[in-house]
Amino acid sequence: MSPGQTIDVERLAVAEGDKVDLERVLLIADGKKVTVGAPVVDGAKVIATSQGEGKGDKIVVLKYKPKVRYRKKTGHRQRYTRLVIDKIVEPGAAQAKPAKKALRPKKEVKESGS
Repeated sequence: MSPGQTIDVERLAVAEGDKVDLERVLLIADGKKVTVGAPVVDGAKVIATSQGEGKGDKIVVLKYKPKVRYRKKTGHRQRYTRLVIDKIVEPGAAQAKPAKKALRPKKEVKESGS
């Protein structure tokens, strides 16, 4: 895969145009440099953008038993999500830190006068 390339993956629950982080990277090959995971490459991820959903080609399933007049024909179309690769982040690369959450101000403790 390279940035700008389009791939089809098993259906993901993401809306069209949303960013997707794929964190299970098995192998990174960049020209002469190859990084192989065991089983995954730690710290590597792929950032992609969803281009919507689609359906694959129809697969025909035919069940048949001889001498008993049994025939059953069914079909299946696998759903997929089309992704466009934006960036491949290698392990050890400088990654932007996620924005910190705003902290709520602490409540003041009121002393009760007796």
